[in-house]
Amino acid sequence: VRLQASGGGLVQPGGSLRLSCAASGFSFDRNTIGWFRQAPGKEREAVASRRGSDGRIFYDESVKGRFTIGRDSARNMAYLEMNSLTPEDTAVYFCAAGARHIIVSQWWNPTLYDKWGQGTQVTVSS
Repeated sequence: VRLQASGGGLVQPGGSLRLSCAASGFSFDRNTIGWFRQAPGKEREAVASRRGSDGRIFYDESVKGRFTIGRDSARNMAYLEMNSLTPEDTAVYFCAAGARHIIVSQWWNPTLYDKWGQGTQVTVSS
Protein backbone atom coordinates (compact mmCIF):
# COMPACT_ATOMS: atom_id res chain seq x y z
CA VAL A 1 0.00 0.00 0.00
CA ARG A 2 1.52 3.25 -1.09
CA LEU A 3 0.66 6.83 -1.97
CA GLN A 4 3.02 8.93 -4.04
CA ALA A 5 2.39 12.67 -4.29
CA SER A 6 4.00 14.79 -6.98
CA GLY A 7 3.65 18.06 -8.81
CA GLY A 8 4.89 20.53 -6.25
CA GLY A 9 7.29 23.31 -7.04
CA LEU A 10 7.94 27.03 -7.03
CA VAL A 11 5.24 29.26 -8.48
CA GLN A 12 4.60 32.99 -8.50
CA PRO A 13 1.63 34.48 -6.69
CA GLY A 14 -1.45 34.15 -8.84
CA GLY A 15 -0.08 31.08 -10.54
CA SER A 16 -1.35 27.52 -10.69
CA LEU A 17 -0.14 24.04 -9.89
CA ARG A 18 -1.63 20.61 -10.24
CA LEU A 19 -0.69 18.04 -7.62
CA SER A 20 -1.09 14.36 -8.35
CA CYS A 21 -1.28 11.37 -6.05
CA ALA A 22 -0.74 7.86 -7.33
CA ALA A 23 -2.07 4.95 -5.31
CA SER A 24 -0.74 1.42 -5.39
CA GLY A 25 -1.91 -1.62 -3.49
CA PHE A 26 -5.46 -0.37 -3.06
CA SER A 27 -8.19 1.41 -5.01
CA PHE A 28 -9.08 5.05 -4.55
CA ASP A 29 -12.62 4.10 -5.56
CA ARG A 30 -13.15 2.49 -2.15
CA ASN A 31 -11.61 5.28 -0.13
CA THR A 32 -12.10 8.86 0.88
CA ILE A 33 -9.33 10.97 -0.61
CA GLY A 34 -7.89 13.87 1.30
CA TRP A 35 -5.34 16.57 0.67
CA PHE A 36 -3.61 18.17 3.64
CA ARG A 37 -0.85 20.70 4.01
CA GLN A 38 1.63 21.70 6.64
CA ALA A 39 3.47 24.99 6.70
CA PRO A 40 6.61 25.50 8.78
CA GLY A 41 5.75 25.88 12.44
CA LYS A 42 2.10 25.07 11.88
CA GLU A 43 -0.07 22.02 12.35
CA ARG A 44 -1.17 19.89 9.46
CA GLU A 45 -4.47 21.13 8.10
CA ALA A 46 -7.04 19.71 5.74
CA VAL A 47 -7.39 21.38 2.37
CA ALA A 48 -9.90 19.25 0.52
CA SER A 49 -11.53 15.86 0.63
CA ARG A 50 -13.62 13.68 -1.62
CA ARG A 51 -15.77 11.16 0.20
CA GLY A 52 -15.57 7.68 -1.26
CA SER A 53 -19.13 6.63 -0.53
CA ASP A 54 -20.87 9.32 -2.57
CA GLY A 55 -18.27 11.62 -4.08
CA ARG A 56 -19.22 14.51 -1.84
CA ILE A 57 -16.48 17.11 -1.79
CA PHE A 58 -15.31 19.34 1.03
CA TYR A 59 -12.98 22.32 0.98
CA ASP A 60 -11.40 24.43 3.63
CA GLU A 61 -12.71 27.98 3.43
CA SER A 62 -9.25 29.29 2.65
CA VAL A 63 -9.11 27.42 -0.67
CA LYS A 64 -12.76 27.31 -1.69
CA GLY A 65 -13.16 28.58 -5.24
CA ARG A 66 -9.45 28.25 -5.98
CA PHE A 67 -8.69 24.55 -5.46
CA THR A 68 -10.36 21.55 -7.06
CA ILE A 69 -10.02 17.97 -5.86
CA GLY A 70 -10.65 15.09 -8.16
CA ARG A 71 -9.69 11.60 -9.11
CA ASP A 72 -8.87 9.57 -12.17
CA SER A 73 -10.35 6.13 -11.58
CA ALA A 74 -8.78 4.60 -14.67
CA ARG A 75 -5.32 5.52 -13.44
CA ASN A 76 -6.08 5.12 -9.74
CA MET A 77 -4.88 8.64 -9.08
CA ALA A 78 -6.11 11.70 -7.27
CA TYR A 79 -5.29 15.29 -8.03
CA LEU A 80 -5.52 18.75 -6.54
CA GLU A 81 -5.80 21.60 -9.00
CA MET A 82 -4.64 24.83 -7.36
CA ASN A 83 -5.28 28.25 -8.88
CA SER A 84 -4.75 31.84 -7.77
CA LEU A 85 -2.03 30.74 -5.41
CA THR A 86 -0.84 33.06 -2.68
CA PRO A 87 2.21 32.95 -0.40
CA GLU A 88 -0.11 31.69 2.34
CA ASP A 89 -0.51 28.47 0.32
CA THR A 90 3.16 27.66 0.78
CA ALA A 91 3.44 24.31 2.54
CA VAL A 92 4.20 20.66 2.14
CA TYR A 93 1.13 19.03 0.64
CA PHE A 94 0.13 15.47 1.49
CA CYS A 95 -2.38 13.19 -0.07
CA ALA A 96 -4.17 10.70 2.13
CA ALA A 97 -6.80 8.01 1.95
CA GLY A 98 -9.30 6.92 4.55
CA ALA A 99 -12.47 4.97 5.06
CA ARG A 100 -15.01 5.00 2.24
CA HIS A 101 -17.54 6.84 4.38
CA ILE A 102 -16.68 9.62 6.78
CA ILE A 103 -19.09 11.87 8.60
CA VAL A 104 -19.43 15.35 7.19
CA SER A 105 -18.40 17.15 10.35
CA GLN A 106 -15.11 15.25 10.51
CA TRP A 107 -13.90 15.42 6.91
CA TRP A 108 -10.94 17.52 8.06
CA ASN A 109 -9.79 15.12 10.77
CA PRO A 110 -6.42 13.58 9.83
CA THR A 111 -6.94 10.64 12.19
CA LEU A 112 -9.67 9.36 9.85
CA TYR A 113 -7.11 8.88 7.09
CA ASP A 114 -4.90 5.82 7.51
CA LYS A 115 -2.82 5.98 4.34
CA TRP A 116 -0.46 8.87 3.69
CA GLY A 117 1.88 9.94 0.95
CA GLN A 118 5.28 11.46 1.56
CA GLY A 119 4.39 15.06 0.75
CA THR A 120 5.36 17.47 -1.99
CA GLN A 121 6.61 21.01 -1.43
CA VAL A 122 4.64 23.94 -2.81
CA THR A 123 6.29 27.34 -2.60
CA VAL A 124 4.48 30.47 -3.72
CA SER A 125 6.87 33.36 -4.02
CA SER A 126 7.87 36.12 -6.38
